[in-house]
Amino acid sequence: QVQLVESGGGLVQPGGSLRLSCTDSGLPFSTFAMTWFRQKPGKVREFVATVSSAGTLTTYADSVKGRFTISKDNVENMVYLQMNNLKPADTALYLCKAHLLQASGSGYWGQGTQVTVAS
Repeated sequence: QVQLVESGGGLVQPGGSLRLSCTDSGLPFSTFAMTWFRQKPGKVREFVATVSSAGTLTTYADSVKGRFTISKDNVENMVYLQMNNLKPADTALYLCKAHLLQASGSGYWGQGTQVTVAS
């Protein structure tokens, strides 16, 4: 059974850092690309970052480029999102998705982990 589980969210001050994790024990992890999305209250879910199945190719939203880093460990079945220099605008529910093709297509979702950036 596929069940993605995110962790690592919390409350952090502006300028701080968090590292989010996402794992699943039911997927052939190395065959799936992984993408982090985020959703703010009342807003459409938005793309944050994606990493290829092998972990060698990454793409970022302009709003997080230079501050966030996505990485993938196919041995430990983990995907990470290192978030530095956090801003209040980064406050959202962060969700990971496993997918074979485009991030906008079908795939498997986790329940999300809440990130709140506030003084």
